[in-house]
Amino acid sequence: MMTTTTSTVTGRSSRVAANSPKPPAQKKRRVEPIYYLFLLPTVLLFTVAITVPGVMGIFFSFTDSIGIGEWDFIGLTNYIALFADPAILQSYLFTFGFALVTVIVVNVISLALALGLTSRIRFKTTLRAVFVIPMVVSGIIIAYVFNFLFSNSLPSLGGALNISWLETSILANPNLAWIAIVIVTAWQAIPGTLLIYIAGLLSVPADVYEAADIDGATKWQRFSRITVPLVAGYVVINVILGFKNFLNAYDIIVGLTNGGPGTATRSVAMTIIQGFNGGDYAYQMANATIFFIVAILIALLQLSVNRGRNQL
Repeated sequence: MMTTTTSTVTGRSSRVAANSPKPPAQKKRRVEPIYYLFLLPTVLLFTVAITVPGVMGIFFSFTDSIGIGEWDFIGLTNYIALFADPAILQSYLFTFGFALVTVIVVNVISLALALGLTSRIRFKTTLRAVFVIPMVVSGIIIAYVFNFLFSNSLPSLGGALNISWLETSILANPNLAWIAIVIVTAWQAIPGTLLIYIAGLLSVPADVYEAADIDGATKWQRFSRITVPLVAGYVVINVILGFKNFLNAYDIIVGLTNGGPGTATRSVAMTIIQGFNGGDYAYQMANATIFFIVAILIALLQLSVNRGRNQL
């Protein structure tokens, strides 16, 4: 009897469930036209100021144009000449070497400072404000100030102390001038990187460190096994942003060495701009196109590495 009743109830419930109306499917959210109205000026400005000049520049890289007047289409001649030009190759080697060294220097120093400025020290808020000051100063002004220091103050100090290697400005040495550029660039870039690392360190829960202390972990173990893994995402951010910015190095180099001695410290950006001013418009536009493609490939590689890390 109970089985029959259960079957009847179950069957009735099934029929009720089958006959019950299905919930209406959620409609796709409609985009308000006002959003497109606000987006339109930005799209137009980006197209007119960036996209159109970029496409025109790529087109003229296949010509012999000097920037004005008549021109003829010459195909891949400019691109073939680029790969045989030692000055162009040297500028790429300098730019990528400089960017790599500066990224390492900036991130190591910034992380060390962030660890100190988030520890239990006095006046850490004031010190944070002091270390951020270089970020708000123009790069060209910083370069001129350091140019005076490297060219006058340090040689005078070296002469007074009878330090022979310090009596000559390193800006005049083709083998050492790049070190001055790294120092000045790092001095300006460290504050921004420092702020990101401070934010990352402050986001680490204090309970993790307390548990490590209870387990008897040393300071190095806390740093290598807790701090580094938990702020690794911030390291990736700083490396990507820093490398991208250092590849475009220009103003600090102009203020310090103007690409010298000779062409020892001439970056790709500086080579392109000087070529535009010197009548090599089409040739340097081909150089700019190659540099743009290289930058895009590096960005895609960095994004793929970051995406792969997030999936772990």
